[in-house]
Amino acid sequence: MTSTATQFKAKARLGDAIFSRTSIFAGGMILVTLAAVAIFLIVQSLPAFLATGDSASILREAGNFLAYVWPLIFGTIWAALLSLVMALPLAIGIALFISHYAPRKLAQTLGYIVDLLAAVPSVVYGLWGIGVLAPAIQPIYTWMVDNLGWIPFFAGPVSATGRTILTAAIVLAVMILPIITAMCREIFLQTPILHEEAALALGATRWEMIKMAVLPFGRSGIVSASMLGLGRALGETMAVAMVLSASGIVSIQLLTSANPSTIAANIALSFPEAYGENVNVLIATGLILFIVTFLVNAVARYIVSRRAEFSGAN
Repeated sequence: MTSTATQFKAKARLGDAIFSRTSIFAGGMILVTLAAVAIFLIVQSLPAFLATGDSASILREAGNFLAYVWPLIFGTIWAALLSLVMALPLAIGIALFISHYAPRKLAQTLGYIVDLLAAVPSVVYGLWGIGVLAPAIQPIYTWMVDNLGWIPFFAGPVSATGRTILTAAIVLAVMILPIITAMCREIFLQTPILHEEAALALGATRWEMIKMAVLPFGRSGIVSASMLGLGRALGETMAVAMVLSASGIVSIQLLTSANPSTIAANIALSFPEAYGENVNVLIATGLILFIVTFLVNAVARYIVSRRAEFSGAN
């Protein structure tokens, strides 16, 4: 007895096969590239872990690799966290204004401007920081040291040039602001309209609706955007190298001329003159930065995946 349900097998098409194999190849190349970078960094970094000031002149003052890299790790994380603390609230506010408050034409214009800021080269931000921001903000630093110097963060002596870790953090905050804003804006726009209308129908004001419907929906997306901005701040090179007057110390003081450096800026400034095991030492610091950035992104993905059903990012 023949079955009435006839099985049809889709005819294989050349275009589908090419697209499928191309996609698989592209996905595999990501893993291959990541593995190649990791292997290169590890192999080239091995001599640095046992190097001393006698074999690598760049370690002469620190004595060993750990003592050399620790201030750089601190400076990298410290500057990135300061920039994130300044950029995140402003980015959320701008994204909410564009998505829920601004008229349509104004929102489109502001969205275009925000996206345009993300395309500005980092060297331009560095020139702005060293030529405009630092001289303009130095009198404010002087006032803060005179009036708030009892707080350890604002203790003196104040920098005469304004080229401090706080200035570098402000420049980084401006650089990561468009990234966080753009992602938060798209996440807020994906909030189910029924959730918003239900909150308004219950008598909520627009802000109460945002607080009850929009922000909870976009919470994990905000975390993801924040971590992406933090990763950009961790790896930024030229702007920090141009603005920051670094001395390779560990300090939480924000307004002095003695500032910790960052890994990326230190590599950019030291690599042209490096030779021998000095190159391995700098590559080893790059490996540390690679690990820190990888951990930041892994934590972000973990947080987002835990709330995937509420996330506008997924």
